[in-house]
Amino acid sequence: MKIAIVHDLNINNEESKMVESVNNAISKKYNCELVPFDDNFVSKIKNYDFVFNLSNKGGRETKQLHVPSILDKLGIPYTASNAYSHALCLDKITTKIIMKFHNIPTPSFIYFDIGEFPDKIDENKVYIVKPPREGSARGITRKSVVNNLEDMKKQIKKIHKEFKQPALVEEFIDGIEVSVGLIGNADNLEVLPILEIDFSNLPKGLERFYSFEVKHNYGELTNYVCPARISYEIKEKLEFYAKKIFKVLSLKDYARMDVRIRGDEIYFIEVNSLPQLVPVYSDITKMAKAAGMEYDDLILKILESAIKRYKEEEK
Repeated sequence: MKIAIVHDLNINNEESKMVESVNNAISKKYNCELVPFDDNFVSKIKNYDFVFNLSNKGGRETKQLHVPSILDKLGIPYTASNAYSHALCLDKITTKIIMKFHNIPTPSFIYFDIGEFPDKIDENKVYIVKPPREGSARGITRKSVVNNLEDMKKQIKKIHKEFKQPALVEEFIDGIEVSVGLIGNADNLEVLPILEIDFSNLPKGLERFYSFEVKHNYGELTNYVCPARISYEIKEKLEFYAKKIFKVLSLKDYARMDVRIRGDEIYFIEVNSLPQLVPVYSDITKMAKAAGMEYDDLILKILESAIKRYKEEEK
C-alpha cells in the first residue's frame, strides 16, 4: 500500500512539524510520501492507494472540504471525515442546530445575519459573540463577552465587518473548560482521557477563556490537566454525548470537541472534525499521551482505523 500524506502549502512551523512527524510515524510501517495540495494535486494523487489527510485550509473559505471532495470523486480512501461532515462542523450555527435537534446540551444561542441586530436582550445574562465559521479562536477577544445591548451590537457589527459572516451569540458559560477527543469508528470508537484547560495562572485581568490572545500568546501559562479533575458522573455524561455527536455528525476516525462545565451541567461548544496533530502542542496528542499512547501510536491508530473502516464498507 502506497500512502500519501496530504498537506497544505505555506504552513507555519507547528504545521510543518506536524507533517514531518506524521510522515516519520507512518514511514516506520508503511510506504508513504508527502504530497502538497497544489495545482498538480489531482494528477499526482492518482498514484496512491490511501491518503492521510492533513489539509485544513486548502479550500480557502471552505477550508478542509476540497481534499475529501476530490478524493471521493477519484475513489481514493482517506483518513478523517468526508466533506459533508466537515461542512456541518465548520459552521458553528449548523453544528448547534443539529446538537439541539438531537437533545445534546449546548449553550442557548441566536444568530444575526449581516445588517441584523437585536432590539433587546436579557441583561441579567452574559453572552459571547463570535464568528461562526472561524477556528483557532479567530474573532474572539475579551470584548466578545457582553452583558448589555450596546456592547452586543458593537461586537455583532465587528463580526459582520471583519469576517463578512453572521454573528453567533451564545450564552456565556462561566465554568471549567475541557476538551474531549475520540479515535476510531462504530463499535471501536474510543473516548480519550478528557483534557482540562486551566487558566488560573494567566496574568491578572486577562480573560479566563480561549480568546485568540490567550490561545496563541499564553499557551505556556495555560495548564493542561489530563485526565480532567471532574466527577465520574460528569465524565460518563461527557463520553455519552461525545459519542452521540460523533454519530449524528457522521464523523470518522478522530475528532475533538470543546465543552464547558458549570456545576453538574455540561455544554458542548463546538466540534473540530479535523483537529491538528502537532506533537506535544495539540490537545488530542496530550490526551493520547495520558492514555499511554506515544505520538507514533496515535498516528498509526488513526490510519489503521480508517483502513479498517474502508475494508468493512467494502463487505
